[in-house]
Amino acid sequence: MAAISFLGDLLQSISDRGRGLIAFGRGDLAKASVAEVVKLCEDLISRRGEASGVALARIILDRYESFGPADRQDFLRRVALEFGADHAVVENAIAAYTKAPSRATLGRLHEAAEPRSQELIRRLNLARDGTIALVRMREDLFSLRDAARRAEKPDPVLAEAVDSLDSDFEHLFASWFNRGFLVLRRIDWTTPAHILEKIIRYEAVHAISGWDDLRRRIEPPDRRCFAFFHPALLDEPLIFVEVALTTGIASAIAPILANERQHTATREATTAIFYSISNCQKGLAGITFGNFLIKQVVEDLCREMPALKTFVTLSPVPGFRTWLDRERRADAPQGLTREDVETLRLLDQPDWHADKAKAETVRKALLPAAAYYFLRAKTARGKPVDPVARFHLGNGARLERLNFLGDVSPKGLSQGYGLMVNYLYDLAAIEKNHETYANLGTVSASLTVNRELRQNLPPARSVALAEA
Repeated sequence: MAAISFLGDLLQSISDRGRGLIAFGRGDLAKASVAEVVKLCEDLISRRGEASGVALARIILDRYESFGPADRQDFLRRVALEFGADHAVVENAIAAYTKAPSRATLGRLHEAAEPRSQELIRRLNLARDGTIALVRMREDLFSLRDAARRAEKPDPVLAEAVDSLDSDFEHLFASWFNRGFLVLRRIDWTTPAHILEKIIRYEAVHAISGWDDLRRRIEPPDRRCFAFFHPALLDEPLIFVEVALTTGIASAIAPILANERQHTATREATTAIFYSISNCQKGLAGITFGNFLIKQVVEDLCREMPALKTFVTLSPVPGFRTWLDRERRADAPQGLTREDVETLRLLDQPDWHADKAKAETVRKALLPAAAYYFLRAKTARGKPVDPVARFHLGNGARLERLNFLGDVSPKGLSQGYGLMVNYLYDLAAIEKNHETYANLGTVSASLTVNRELRQNLPPARSVALAEA
């Protein structure tokens, strides 16, 4: 930590000295327009001096931070449209490579084809706290992308430019945030309060109601929380996981989150349940942290408690209700018989889940539909429709169990009619499961889940959904 602080102070010193080497100083900063800041970006990528570059990068980021939403979108729109590759230079490089293919001419072609926006992002990152500023900038880029897609008359040139700029961010972030730079830290009641506040704020699966609720999740000996951090974002968790140590696989979330519950002695625990995984930085979407996190946590837990034998999730099913409702309304529903469609009309009744008779009737039709959803329903790319399933199956987990009414909270009912699932991380089968999923699209599932699937159903059709 001291080394990081020293580096930050050094960068700040360079930045302060560099301000004296450029004409645009603090007094003009508050008045710079979007167009003027874009010109500063042009100046930044043309400079060779390190000190002046660091200072200029900080000026640009400071001014960008002071912009309102409209000016930020205008700035990003201009960068997307104006900081692409020089097509004439690319054509010359292609001609040179075609005429004399070699590693040297190929290298020049690669350099020519790189958008100037990539170099701009690299140089902005030179500024102190530049990395987190760029992560926030990408969040603004998502807003621009969404606005462009919702426009009455979409501009295909702008849409392509914005997607290209986003690819530049993702490409660079994938290098800057690779596993070698990530630091795993346990979050407990001794963790600094400002980080604990962020854990409360960033929890995305099961909301933390306050400090008492957080304490119940991280202080007892049968609870754990781990987070990945990056040296450039010391006090900003990237992703964190909450773990319950138990004597068996849980089928519902309420007992895990209960205010009053029986604690499990760590010497008796045989199962680690990953019941919440939250990505903290929206601007790092598309950068894979979760698979590294789970594997590292499993390794740490095994060292601490060798008696642990089972590693499993208790996961929500965020896309299930949308899929099921669409199939219930379809002329030719997938995964449902006509009898199932009629039975599932009970889902439209308030508090159906609180009536034991109605709930049991729904269960007999809903679980086979859920099995189809996981095992047969695919996106256009041949992947499972459910985003959480894509994540865990891609990491080598097995779909172990479907849990009817595993989450009867308003959120659980609204996103999955209360359905939760367990994904099992069998350490001896992770690599095999990952390979068959990645190469063949095969969903590894237990016999229990496969037996729920109805026979003689029509062939599955792909579903046009984003694979976030």
